[in-house]
Amino acid sequence: MLRSAIVLALALLSQWAVAAVNLNTATKEELIALPGIGPAKAQAILDYRKANGAFKSVEELKDVKGIGAKRFEKLKPELTVAPAAVRAASAATKPAAAAKGEIRAAEAHVRK
Repeated sequence: MLRSAIVLALALLSQWAVAAVNLNTATKEELIALPGIGPAKAQAILDYRKANGAFKSVEELKDVKGIGAKRFEKLKPELTVAPAAVRAASAATKPAAAAKGEIRAAEAHVRK
C-alpha cells in the first residue's frame, strides 16, 4: 500500500514538473492559470512578448510592468523559456539553400 502511494505521488510530481508554462508560447488563458496572474497581467506579458520578441530567459519576465520581485519568485518554478520552433526550422533551411547554390554552380561549371 505504501509503495502504491509513493508511486502515485511521484507520478503526480512528475506531471507537475512537466507542466511548466513556456513564456514564448503561452496563451492568455495559460498565463491566467498561473498564481497571481490575472487578465491584465497576462495581457501585459503578451504585449511585452509582441513588442520585444521571444523571452530569452525566465528572469526577463521581471521587465514586464506589474511583475515585481515577490511575484516573480512565486512564478519562477512554474515557468520555462523554450526557443520557438520557427527559428529552428529557418536555421535548418539555410544549409539546404547553400547546397542548392553549390549544385547550381557545379552544373554551370559542367556546362562550360
